[in-house]
Amino acid sequence: MKENDTAELRRRMVALEQEMATLKQRGYGYRGIRKRSATTFWGLPLYDIAMGPDPEKGELRGHARGIIAIGDIATGILAMGGVARGIVATGGLALGLLFGMGGLATGLLAIGGLAMGGLAMGGGALGGIAIGGGA
Repeated sequence: MKENDTAELRRRMVALEQEMATLKQRGYGYRGIRKRSATTFWGLPLYDIAMGPDPEKGELRGHARGIIAIGDIATGILAMGGVARGIVATGGLALGLLFGMGGLATGLLAIGGLAMGGLAMGGGALGGIAIGGGA
C-alpha cells in the first residue's frame, strides 16, 4: 500500500515540476499588446498602444507615448489609460491640461470621482467652479 502511495506521489511531483518548467518558459501570465504607428509628427508616433507586460523592455505595465496614447500608462496629446497624462486625458488617474475625466481627474475641465480644475464636476469637486456632491 505504501509503495503505491510513494510511486503515485513521485509521479505527481514529476508532473508538477514539468508544469512549472513550462510556466517559467512562458514568462508572464499573458502577453502584452504593442502597436505603434509608423507615421510620426513632432517626433511622436500618431498612435501608440501598450498594454500588459513587455519582458523585452522589462516593463510590467505598458507605457504608451504618442499623439494618441492608449495603455496602462499613457502619455500624449490624447491619452487613455490607467494613468493618463496629456492635453486630453481619460483614465483611472487622468492628468489633463485642458480636459481630464476619470476616477481622479485634473484639468481646466475635470470630470470624475474626485475632480480638480477650473470647472470641476464630480463626487468630490475642487475648483473655480465646482459642481458635485462634495463641492
